[in-house]
Amino acid sequence: MERNAVIRWAALWALLALGFSGSARASAEGRASVVLVVGAPGEPEYGTNFLHQAELWTRAAEKGGAAVTTIGVGNATNDLEVLKNRLASEPTQGDAELWLVLIGHGTFDGKEARFNLRGPDVAASDLAAWLKPVSRPVVVVNTASSSAPFLNALSGSNRTVVVATRSGSEVNVTRFGLPFAEALSDPAGDLDHDGQVSVLEAFLAASRRVAEFYQTAGRLATEHALLDDTGDGLGTPADWFRGVRAKKQAQQGSAMDGARAQRIALVPSAEEQALSPEARRRRGELEAKLEVLRSRKGNVPPEEYYRELETLLLDLARVYAPTP
Repeated sequence: MERNAVIRWAALWALLALGFSGSARASAEGRASVVLVVGAPGEPEYGTNFLHQAELWTRAAEKGGAAVTTIGVGNATNDLEVLKNRLASEPTQGDAELWLVLIGHGTFDGKEARFNLRGPDVAASDLAAWLKPVSRPVVVVNTASSSAPFLNALSGSNRTVVVATRSGSEVNVTRFGLPFAEALSDPAGDLDHDGQVSVLEAFLAASRRVAEFYQTAGRLATEHALLDDTGDGLGTPADWFRGVRAKKQAQQGSAMDGARAQRIALVPSAEEQALSPEARRRRGELEAKLEVLRSRKGNVPPEEYYRELETLLLDLARVYAPTP
């Protein structure tokens, strides 16, 4: 690269660094909502584990300023109705995320996947119907066995869906939930060092821990988590990523999962909290354009590629450091 180009890029990255210093205006965005659903344990040992996961989620959510509701504890006997009514009471629009976290066991009969509750179980199709009116950002994390069909049912625009299995046929008890909950507040999971652990980073950390467990135990892995945030309902496994970037190409040129999930954190950094809803939306648009540009890198002349890249990065810098 020529000397003047080096100087230009150095100046650009300096501007980006300035943008990340937290100079953006404070956000007036409403609080995120976290609905934790603790499923029927079956065995006491599972119940203890599920409650521990819910406690970790609650701590992280409260630290991040989110409103938390826990279903599956107390004296209720029909958690299906409680869950339905709780989701119906949530605002359908806005910029604050609605998190739905399912902690427990699941089943699949070859046609319908269900999450085990006290009383009637909740089917993937039930949740799809209840969440259909919701246009605000939605994050669903289903840590149960046989959870993959929930990804297919709940995938959509403005949604991030994480499931513990890659098919409904993975019916064994999963280990994915605990390391995911632990990763939410663990600085070691912050792969890009931006001061927060994103949904994508928690997904990658938990997947790595699960793989290490089966390898150390000398056992065949019976769970393979997937993440979907493009709305195509396909999902992407953790081994498709290098750091927080996908290292493989999606089929037929479709967008790769991960970009949206990387922007969402239950415990946001101070810099993230300082961004207005408008700034976050603008950042999302620009980062989506960046991903498209990167996918075209080998198919456009270098000068055109770097010219477009420079423009997008400067626009991103202005999101974080707007002109007074």
